[in-house]
Amino acid sequence: MSSATVTATKPETIVKALKPWKVIVLNDDFNTFQHVANCLIKYIPHMHPDRAWKLTQQVHSEGRAIVWVGPLEQAELYHEQLSREGLTMAPLEQA
Repeated sequence: MSSATVTATKPETIVKALKPWKVIVLNDDFNTFQHVANCLIKYIPHMHPDRAWKLTQQVHSEGRAIVWVGPLEQAELYHEQLSREGLTMAPLEQA
């Protein structure tokens, strides 16, 4: 017979993990349109080039664009990957 260890998780921790999070790219003066669009295509799943270009234009014209919304763990990964490429990122926000 095997015994399983069950760890209690606080309800607020579960809710926080399940709520969607926004990955937001901010405008800056040093990343080119092409670099931003390429990064979105490379790291954001199912990102079509036309959508990447529209988001890049939104970053430029509005100062920011939500480029992905979903679970916290994935949001953290995409945020980190885009940051490592030099994109200026807003802190993750709950949707």
